[in-house]
This record gives sequence, structure tokens and C-alpha cells, in this order.
Amino acid sequence: MPTVSVVIPCYNERGTLAEIVRRVFEQPLVTEVVAVDDASGDGTREELRRLEREHPRLRTVFHERNRGKGAALRRGFRRVTGEVTIVQDADLEYDPADYPALVRPIAEGRAEVVYGSRYCGRAGDARWHVIGNRAITWLSNLATRQHLTDMETCYKVFLTRVLRSLPLRQDRFGWDPEVTALVARRGIAIREVPIRYRPRSYDEGKKIRAKDLVRVVGVIVARGILAL
Repeated sequence: MPTVSVVIPCYNERGTLAEIVRRVFEQPLVTEVVAVDDASGDGTREELRRLEREHPRLRTVFHERNRGKGAALRRGFRRVTGEVTIVQDADLEYDPADYPALVRPIAEGRAEVVYGSRYCGRAGDARWHVIGNRAITWLSNLATRQHLTDMETCYKVFLTRVLRSLPLRQDRFGWDPEVTALVARRGIAIREVPIRYRPRSYDEGKKIRAKDLVRVVGVIVARGILAL
């Protein structure tokens, strides 16, 4: 298996950090974790420093002001050393036990980019963000000629050399359609594999809102058209 780096963008995730870091390091293929705190105000920074003492392979980066998920990821991508890079949210919606299935197509030379789909082979429910995700994925596919079921998934896995070649600019949730469009522009087909998923509520800290989905549509139009 290739060496694997995991990048975790963090914003006000103190309550789940220790558990997600533990779960990530339970995966034998992970060689390092880069956690980027996006100017949290809930003690996330202090928790990361404590975890860094506990886990020698955890590296931390701190933003002095909130810049958004996309900006945090770009900062983390510059620090990774693994041949493969996995994006991992700091909450507990996604299960790192899926890493072997996500990395396998790259390790076997069958893909350069892999997305973990929450909907592959499953029927979705009627919650507004699920319907919104499906609509946005359809629009992204139309613009990029990919055939995805879940463009907005957290679990995006890249050959690091491919990831570093992409001119990423989006600072916030527009990062997902942007990276998808840029990969498509390179003529790279994105492979999907099914993953486990436990959605959390807004009371539990879910952050994406309807206004973020509107911004995502704008990025698809701006970036996606260039991929045609």
C-alpha cells in the first residue's frame, strides 16, 4: 500500500477531536495526520496541542482568523508527505474504517482520484440537504461530464502529486465543486466507492447551510464550465 496522509480541517470540534484522531490512527495504512484549526473559539486549539503530545505522527497548523474549509485544506495539503492524501472531517459522520476501500483503487493503479459515496447503491431520504446534495451533484456532473452520485462527500482521496498540481482557490465549501471541476479538466475520471455515514444534526454541530449550497452552485457554474 502507498504511504497515506490524512488532512483534518477543524472548526469548533473540541468534543469529537480526540475520538476521530484515535479512529484515524487505528488504521494501519495511515502514516501521518495534519490537523488544521481554522481559528476555533471552543478550545479546539488547546485540544489539538494536547493530542499532538499524545500522537507523535499528528502535526498541527493554526489559522489566526477563520478562513473556511477550503483554505484550511490547502494549508494542510502543503504539509503532507504521503503518496496518497485523504480528506477527513473532524466530526464523527464518516468512518475511517473505510480507508482501505478508498485507497485500494489507487494502490492497484485503477484510479488517481477516489470519492467515498454516501449514496452509491442506496436510496436517500427526503431531508433537504440530501435532496440539495443530489441536485448539486447532478449539476456538477452536467458541467464536468463525471458520473458521480455524491460530489459533496467529505471523503475525497488523491494521489498527492495530482492534488498538488491543481490550482485550488476556493476558501469555503466551494472547495468541493472546484476540486471536482479541476480534476475533470485534467481528463481524470473520479472513481466512487460506497462508504458508511452517520449524519449529525445542526444541534450536534453540522455546519453547512442552505446559503452554502447556493454558493456551491455559483462555483459549479464558474469552474465547471471551464472543464467542458
